[in-house]
Amino acid sequence: MKILGSIRVFVISLAVLIVSGLLFSIFHKPKPPPVKIGILFSLTGNMAKTEQPLVDAALLAVDEINQAGGLRGAPLAPVVADGRSDWSQFAREAERLITEEKVSAIIGCWTSACRKAVKPVVERHNHLLLYPLQYEGMEESKNIIYLGTAPNQQIVPGLVWAMQNHGKRIFLVGSDYVFPRVANIIIKEIALAQGAVILGETYLPLGGTEAREVAAEIERKKPDVVLNTINGTTNFHFFTALKERGLAASSTPVVSFSLAEPDIASYPDLTTGHYAVWSYFQSLKSEKNAKFVAKFKKKYGNGRVIGDPMLKTYFGIHLWAEAVQGSGVAAPEAVNMQILHGSLNSPQGIVSVDGESRHLWQSVSIGKAKGDGQFDIVWSSTNTIKPSPFPEFHPKSQWLALAAAALK
Repeated sequence: MKILGSIRVFVISLAVLIVSGLLFSIFHKPKPPPVKIGILFSLTGNMAKTEQPLVDAALLAVDEINQAGGLRGAPLAPVVADGRSDWSQFAREAERLITEEKVSAIIGCWTSACRKAVKPVVERHNHLLLYPLQYEGMEESKNIIYLGTAPNQQIVPGLVWAMQNHGKRIFLVGSDYVFPRVANIIIKEIALAQGAVILGETYLPLGGTEAREVAAEIERKKPDVVLNTINGTTNFHFFTALKERGLAASSTPVVSFSLAEPDIASYPDLTTGHYAVWSYFQSLKSEKNAKFVAKFKKKYGNGRVIGDPMLKTYFGIHLWAEAVQGSGVAAPEAVNMQILHGSLNSPQGIVSVDGESRHLWQSVSIGKAKGDGQFDIVWSSTNTIKPSPFPEFHPKSQWLALAAAALK
């Protein structure tokens, strides 16, 4: 009997140990290591004021994902890097984020020059870049998701609207780098086919502060409309020069392709009455957008405003996170395949990845700047538009040749 009693005590003790071990493993399961995402924008240099708000939008998305439990139980850890408004620095930082920080994806770049510098880096490592800006097209990469609008979703409808509503005597002004020069190739091809006249085409240094000569030329030429592809702080100097010449929006309207709410909120007296073309404006009326704007202002202050590239950065991280959840891992190769099936009900409406071009189906709108740093939406497409990085009225080979010639 004593032996049986000892055996019973031993079995019970063993069972308690086993159950205790199971309970400990359940309730004290080690957390998986963080998943890192690189956030690569300019925090210094002439593009810093333009790009810093995109970092804020990215960090809001990271907060939301972590508050919802992270990525398959793992926290999402942002690694913010400064491209210093220098495309060679963007390439170095992308290399460091991939090889040293071991990020699972990078979201970043504003200018096409920076994107083109980062493109061979992510391709060499078979990694993934999420690019949140509208751009000139003429590019596809199996390692980039293009979150911004393709030319047929911004440049083309903006040009057509400008000719229909303001006239066909056009003046072109832009920053001297990839996006404006190639965008203007597209504009000239369409405008001339529609019987328009290009009165002038001028490029200012990226980050330049002198715009009085181009303003004087615009005054002499008296265009019906100015199409503006200036980026960054140079926009302030351009609109200042127009005002100094007495060129008001009522007589010399400017339609901009890289001017958003953070810009006009900084100098509303200079931009009121002029136009911008985007697929998102903060003034968009919808319940989802109202909630997004409220969350952003709660985190960063009621005085902050939101522009299209900020939204693209925000929902780009959410789109990527959904692909991580769907693929089951954060490895770039797996996510890169899963994200091609992605769609999202975003504050601008439903956006979907076009698996063939790796761009998004999305709508386009035109806004008229108000004195309060916001836009009145004066026109919107009725449906989302299939992206076409190579506008369909020329074959791809011809577009590539035209773009190459424009950059010589």
